[in-house]
Amino acid sequence: MIYADHAATTPLSPAALDAMTHCLRTHYGNPSSAHRVGADAARLLLRAREEMAGALGCMPRELFFTAGGTEADNQALATAAAWGAAHGRRHFITSAFEHPAVSRMLDTLETQGFCVTRLSPAPHGVLSPQQVEAALREDTCCVSILLANNEIGTIQPLAEISALCRARGVLVHTDAVQAIGHLPVDFAALGVDLLALSAHKFGGPKGAGALCVRRGLLPVSLLRGGGQERGARAGTENLPALVGMAAALTDAVARLSTTIDTVTALRTTLEHGLAALPDTQVLGTSAPRVPGITGCCFAGVERETLLLLLDADGICVSAGSACASGALETSPTLHTLGVPDPLARGFLRFSLGADNTPADVETILASTRAAVARLRKDKP
Repeated sequence: MIYADHAATTPLSPAALDAMTHCLRTHYGNPSSAHRVGADAARLLLRAREEMAGALGCMPRELFFTAGGTEADNQALATAAAWGAAHGRRHFITSAFEHPAVSRMLDTLETQGFCVTRLSPAPHGVLSPQQVEAALREDTCCVSILLANNEIGTIQPLAEISALCRARGVLVHTDAVQAIGHLPVDFAALGVDLLALSAHKFGGPKGAGALCVRRGLLPVSLLRGGGQERGARAGTENLPALVGMAAALTDAVARLSTTIDTVTALRTTLEHGLAALPDTQVLGTSAPRVPGITGCCFAGVERETLLLLLDADGICVSAGSACASGALETSPTLHTLGVPDPLARGFLRFSLGADNTPADVETILASTRAAVARLRKDKP
């Protein structure tokens, strides 16, 4: 089997597995308990928070643990909405190709009286700061732009956008799920107010995530109950998962420069091979991108059938975002980039990781060439 779907989820890193195993065996206490077993668990939780904060460029008190990226995005937008309502601002700006965790939360906020402006990026997959600036209004409360697109990997100019918004007193939220652990990301330097991440995208366990919240901004709790996470998230912390997330992030950041070089080289080989196929388009190649993600359209091919043929060859890729893999409609990303439906129907996402090899890429290319040729030949 060749796994080339790292944008959907990554294998658990050895560092995360070791940290989680140790925690499960020796730190079973509740971090909120007053006795020594609870105090040991609380110290481990604090250490995980400090390790992650150091890797993310934020202060430990600016980091709030969640159960994943979706919760972090939802909490961020609820926080921005509450701040906006308190300041008489009920207008959001976002991109037209956000992850559903953002786009659907904004749909919900629209039903509550908020207004949302959705900006379409240029055909190469990047939103310009000038587009954001032109859309800003006196009642804008928050700009929510993902840092890296989850289907074609293009990186958005968040630092420039943040500077524009800061000058206007507007909050900035970014879904950084596809960027953390794959790009150098510094919360303070980026200048955003709210940043969401998810552990299983960088070698951590599923069911763990975090939200960075700029000091002075009060996070809105989505859960009612105890006072964990300084009142920002009720419920006993999933200590083994959080410890694993911290270990995975620390490991990913330590290896980042090597990983970027390795994975970028693999992606370049893959894309050169794919682009050589007739009637094939690799998306976003003229823009900065995360190293591992390649979005490619094959004309005259249905993505579901192509996906099955590759799977039969032991190659694991996806037909788009894992959160929308059951949907047959054209991806919002492709729609907003103006990709015609006949071409968009043949879209696949290849996402490579440091565990892939040059031999893996050659096998992927050989299988893809054969599958595409077969499907085009068999098409009536």
